[in-house]
Parts: sequence; C-alpha cells; structure tokens
Amino acid sequence: MNESHDPFAALSRRQLLQSTSLGTLAMYGLLADSRGADAAESGGTAGGAAGAIDTSPLAEKPPHFPARVKRIIHLFANGGPSQMDTFDPKPELNRLDGKPLPDSVLSQLQDTQRKRAGSIFGSPFQFKRYGESGLEISELFSKVAEHADDLCVIRSMQGEIANHTPGLLLTNCGHSTLPRPSMGSWLLYGLGSESDELPGFITLCPKGLPTAQTLNWTSAFLPGVYQGTPIDTESSGKQIVPNLTRSDIRPGSQRAQVALTQFLNRRHQLMNPGDERLESRIQSMELAFRMQTAGTDAFDLSQESAETRQMYGNTIVGRNLLTARRLAERGVRYVQCYHGAGQPWDNHGSLVKNITRLAGESDQPIAALLQDLKQRGMFNDTLVIWGGEMGRTPTIQQVKDPSKYGRDHHIDGYTIWLAGGGFRGGMTYGATDELAMQVVENKVPIHDLHATILHQMGLDHKRLTYRYSGRDFRLTDVHGRVIKEILS
Repeated sequence: MNESHDPFAALSRRQLLQSTSLGTLAMYGLLADSRGADAAESGGTAGGAAGAIDTSPLAEKPPHFPARVKRIIHLFANGGPSQMDTFDPKPELNRLDGKPLPDSVLSQLQDTQRKRAGSIFGSPFQFKRYGESGLEISELFSKVAEHADDLCVIRSMQGEIANHTPGLLLTNCGHSTLPRPSMGSWLLYGLGSESDELPGFITLCPKGLPTAQTLNWTSAFLPGVYQGTPIDTESSGKQIVPNLTRSDIRPGSQRAQVALTQFLNRRHQLMNPGDERLESRIQSMELAFRMQTAGTDAFDLSQESAETRQMYGNTIVGRNLLTARRLAERGVRYVQCYHGAGQPWDNHGSLVKNITRLAGESDQPIAALLQDLKQRGMFNDTLVIWGGEMGRTPTIQQVKDPSKYGRDHHIDGYTIWLAGGGFRGGMTYGATDELAMQVVENKVPIHDLHATILHQMGLDHKRLTYRYSGRDFRLTDVHGRVIKEILS
C-alpha cells in the first residue's frame, strides 16, 4: 500500500498500542517488555495511555439527577399471566361464575370480542391478606406473599394490541409495531455499563427465545453495542455460555491473536470512519475476550453456598434467578429473565393445571430472590419487576370441557408488580371494574411505567433522546409521565 494512503504508516509504537482499546492488556504476551517504556514516556501507568479519557460508548455516564436504582432485574412472565388468579382478586366473578356477561358489558365490546366472549370464569384459587399492609395475593404465590409489604402492585396496566408480539415489543421497546430500542438498550446508552468484563444488558432465556425473539432486546437505531446479550440458561453445569474457554490455545497466544485482529479492525475503521456497526463489532470482540474470566465466574453457581442454592431451588427458574442476582451484583445494569420459551403463561386452555405448574415453578425462586437481595443489602437499590405483556379475560375461552377451561388475551386492565428501587411496598395502584373488564382507576400505559423506571434510574425520560432520521427519539416517544404516587 502506498504510504500516503496508509493511516498507520507514520504511527509510533505507543500510538499503535493506543489504537486498540485492548492495548497492552491484549498484547501482554508479545509486548510486555515495551509497556513500561511506553508508560514512562507518556507519564502514565503501565496499564494504558496517560491521562486517557474513556471514550468507549459503554463508559459510565452520570445520570441526570441522583438515582434511587442501580440495577434492574425484570422477571418476564411470558405469554400474559391471569391477573384475577394471581394478584387482582375479583369476588364478583366467583359469584357470577358460569353466567354470561351482562348485556351492559357485551354492548361495549366489538363484534369479534362478543363472538369470542364465553361465560364468566371465576377464579378457582383462594386469596388471602398478607403482611401489615393486608395485600391480597393468590394462594398460587404463597411464598412471594411473605414479601407482601415490599410489593407495589399495579392493577391498571393497559396495552394496545391483544397479541403477543406487539405486546412484547410494547413492553420492552415502547412501541408495538415499529422497531425501536429496548429499555435495556436505552439504559446502557444513557448510563453506560458498570462492568468492564460483562455485558451491561443480559437476557436469560432458558429453552430458547421468547416470541418476537431478538427484537425484545434490540438496540434498533442506537449503536449495536447497546443491544442485549441473550443466554440460554437451561444448563445446570458451569459452561452455560459456550466457547468461553479454548483448551487448544494457550492464553498468551490467544491474547496475541486478539490483539492482532483488533489492530487490523482499528486500521480498517480508520479507513471507514463513522461505521457504527464496525465499532460495535470491535467493542463486542473486546468484551468477549474479557468475559473469558468473568463469564465463567458469574455463571458458576457452585460458588454459592448449599443453603443459597437450596433457597432458590435446583430448577431452571431457580438457577435462572440466582444467576440474575450474581450478574446484578457484578455490575450488569439490566438483567431480564424469561420464564420459558414461546408463551408458557398463554393459558387459552387447561388454565388451572398450567398456571398451577407455572406459579409453582416461580414462586419459591422469586421469594428467594427478594430475600437474597435483602440479605446482601441490594434490595433498596435494585428494582425487581414481575409481569407479562398482557393479562387474561374474565371469561371462559371457547372450550366445552370444564377441565380444559382457559382465558383469552386481555389488554384493557392487567397486573404487574414492582419491588425495591424506591417503590412503595405493600400497596396497590389502579383498579379494574368488578368483572375485570376495564380500568376504572389510574390507568397506566406502558409509557408511564417506562418514564417512572427511568426516573428511578436517574434519567429524565424527556431528555434521554437519540437523533435519528431527522428527529429526536426517546423510549417514551411523545408520551409518558412519572407516577409519583407509587414512589417512596
């Protein structure tokens, strides 16, 4: 190549090392003898360039104002759990069980809804009051109920489209149809990552991907470095993340290989400035190299005491939530835990059987997570979110066999709960009518929830913007208000 066109032709050795952010770390095996000289020449330490400012897109950034929350663990009940069987008791449904919906209700439904509306389906599960707050919770979640005074239960969530893919996209990305960055990506963009060795946004997906798949953690038009990292945590062994170690390559040789590759990547980048995809790939490769130690440590649950592992339970959900806690305490800012692939909570049929199994799988691990966070002093600055992308109807899905009764999709009033992170515990917010058909008090669209979560992370949802395609975008679009009534 002609020297005048080669951006590296005139670089000094020190500049060459600084051209890759792995620098002396990755080239230690080849260039250990030169690190001290370069550091002395630059007036800095042997670990990197003197007085260098971290310009990595994942570098920590200050919040807009003091934050109440450092990290989020989002427990996604994928498919839409039935609110009147879990956290929103409706005695009137039980009284009218088996009867048709009143004409006054049917007249408000669309034609397709009227045709699909079956008879009223009362909950077969008992509710009790728990804690000093007297919060009513179903017997399905008797262990979570022991933390009733920590739960902020929102019973008035409202969606837009009664289907899974748009519901998941709305919940995760703030828009039900258009590809937009997910909340985890916005948090990384706004605050950076606390960890240099682990992704700042991880989704734990045992048994495969949820509906909408990778769009649930996409960075969309944000730089690709902010997208989530999905990991299948079905395995009970140490190597949950594949290919973290290479037994056929010596550590020193691998460092040299990575350093050479990144040197060539940076060289290519200088000749193609402004390519965010290339920058994202470079950052991902460097992070993958650093994960080889941190990743094996974070996912090795054998490091936990037998008592802790027993508290969570040796199940897929138990291991998933224990892994989430280990990631959170290691600086992962946003951990999302999906309960199975597909839509396991999508109980159109055999609801009693299915929801009993699903709640049984998750009740103990969720309670263990809340207790564990308290014991470790992490509860107050960790936000735990539980819920799905929609709720279920108060009527029977069109099934003749009573043992196979189920519930259809419902977006006009469903339930989620939040715990920790400066949210008021032992309270409910919002309400649906006595038949659980409509919100009648304090409706909460997803934009309000997102605005409130960002607020607790120290971010003003109106100021967290990204310029794209001629306009400023934000997670809450042109909507959203902080729900101060649920904050402590």
